[in-house]
Amino acid sequence: MTGPAKPRSALFFDYPLSKGTVYTPEARARIAALTDPYPDDINAGNFDDHAAGLADVEVIFATWGLFPFEARHFAALPKLKAVFYAAGNVKAFAQPLIDHDVILVSAWQANAIPVAEMCLSQILLSLRGYFRAVRQYHDMHNNAAAKAFTHPGVNGATIGLLGVGKIGTRLRHLLRDYPLKVIAFDPFLTAERAAALDIESVSLDAVFERSDIVSNHIPDIADTRGVLTEKQFAAMRSGASFINTGRGAQVVEEDLIRVLRARPDLTALLDVTMPEPPVDGSPLWDLPNVVISPHVGGTVGDECPRLSALALDEFERWMKGEPLTQQVTATVFATMG
Repeated sequence: MTGPAKPRSALFFDYPLSKGTVYTPEARARIAALTDPYPDDINAGNFDDHAAGLADVEVIFATWGLFPFEARHFAALPKLKAVFYAAGNVKAFAQPLIDHDVILVSAWQANAIPVAEMCLSQILLSLRGYFRAVRQYHDMHNNAAAKAFTHPGVNGATIGLLGVGKIGTRLRHLLRDYPLKVIAFDPFLTAERAAALDIESVSLDAVFERSDIVSNHIPDIADTRGVLTEKQFAAMRSGASFINTGRGAQVVEEDLIRVLRARPDLTALLDVTMPEPPVDGSPLWDLPNVVISPHVGGTVGDECPRLSALALDEFERWMKGEPLTQQVTATVFATMG
């Protein structure tokens, strides 16, 4: 006597494996135990070659490189019910799936972990005056002079968060281990949630005026583009740092450059810019109080299996008819970065 048939599944992705393996042999074995997997991995380049064999696929397990589906893709996948995306940002492909009532799950909760950890490391270094001291040491070659400025240290300083979504929330939890005050600007942050997170909810301007470190986690939606201007940057406290792991589009770059030129006490740590990378000749490359990294905040290397583990946990909930915890509904998609 046999049990119920396993759903037909397929793996969709296309990314350089140098970033780390998301669907490890262990993850693939788990998929094989839970589903009837299609034998080949699918991407935009080989989809048409495999389209005829995908008619029974109900579930897609995906990660980086998933492409936006068009009518021909949906026609080849008439039984598709759900996509479990083992990565974070779904902006590039989510809308057609939502429009076709396909359940979409993102592993953004797991992808938030390394970004929050990188922000924590930058916050702790900034509070010690590390970045400013390093550049002054390089110029002065004098120990005492290089660090002869006021910096708060990690005891009672104020950290300002812009956005308290997945990454901002994770970062706030990491900051609980340190004697720091956390304030935040987030129009969607309720009084109840702010109290639970021990966050003081304040205005956008107040975050910049009161914080020793400002960390940007605002979602990348139309309403947030260009919201960080000269007004906010010029109001930053002496010796403050601005960390951006959100998106470069929220920053009016010319304004930031203008303030950084006038305020050598400030530091900008930019893991994202607009565009990426900055154009050749951009002052961001040469300003001594700017550190640019090539968007390294996301999941890499041995962190990658966390993404598929979360996606598969959600799949098992879905199979059991349990509520999903990471579903990207139309409402969620409208406000997520």
